[in-house]
Amino acid sequence: MRQVISGLDPASYRSSFLHDAERRWPETNCYVDLLIEVLHASGHDPVAALGFTVAQDFEGDHFTFFKLPTADLQRLYGVDIEELAVFDRLDARIVTQIGRKRLPMVEVDAFYLPDTRGVSYGIAHSKSSIGINALDPAKRRMEYFHNAGYFMLEGEDYDALFPAQDAASGLPLFPYSEFMKFERSPASDNLVGASRCLLAHHLARRPKENPVAAYAETFAWHVEGLADRRPEYFHTYAFNTLRQLGANFELLSSYIEWLGGHGMHGLERAAEAAGAVSEGAKTMQFKLARAMARRRFDGLAEMLAPMVAAYEVTMDVLDAKIAPELAYKAA
Repeated sequence: MRQVISGLDPASYRSSFLHDAERRWPETNCYVDLLIEVLHASGHDPVAALGFTVAQDFEGDHFTFFKLPTADLQRLYGVDIEELAVFDRLDARIVTQIGRKRLPMVEVDAFYLPDTRGVSYGIAHSKSSIGINALDPAKRRMEYFHNAGYFMLEGEDYDALFPAQDAASGLPLFPYSEFMKFERSPASDNLVGASRCLLAHHLARRPKENPVAAYAETFAWHVEGLADRRPEYFHTYAFNTLRQLGANFELLSSYIEWLGGHGMHGLERAAEAAGAVSEGAKTMQFKLARAMARRRFDGLAEMLAPMVAAYEVTMDVLDAKIAPELAYKAA
């Protein structure tokens, strides 16, 4: 079975340190986790692309579902992402791209992904993005990136993800699909310099108002809605709010530490403060889960104040250090 990224074995694959189990948020969201692992497996350093995390906003009812910008991937690694046109069998289109050493990324139902055993597999239907590194329609077997690792599925799970076309009803409703092209050279051979330039760009376009403060202002409204929901709804709510915030800022903290390890000094307070936002979101998520079970939400709103302050410290330090980078040119 031909692989886009050769030499990978689901049984022995080692994930990026960004997905280490001891991190606050070992998984972030399916799209970012997928790209982190694809970059890692293909020999690139995914941390260099994390400067975009400074631009996360509060979108009125959720925190930005953050995604690595395609333009950043092009500049740092020479990687392009294009939409995959699907006009008959999905697996046929995937095989074509794999044959050209391009990695298809497809939104699928996690109900049929064995790596989600105990969470979604055979239990609940949920949309998730996977990166397909190898596919064998004859053997009904697939190797794929998902969340924090690299996995294999076959048999009935393959059939569910790639159903046979029904001639009576015509073409099925195809999932949204893309593919990664690894054919270009990076815009610069100075990865750190290019990454610093991108950070300056994203810092300049960050939200005008503190997004954690914006969330705090609407938190009473959120609690009002949560009070009328079943406890199971907590997971959906937390994924779109506290998990996106916390996971984003843990990646930002790791990125700031990476900059410090590559010659940018004086960023320790920013890394610590970004970590505090991440830690605060994790702690609040745990307490919110208990509050929903008890139907008592007192004391939660006050937990946001230190996170609001930590956000300000993060951005103030970065502003002071990165403002000169607006004129910096990668070699």
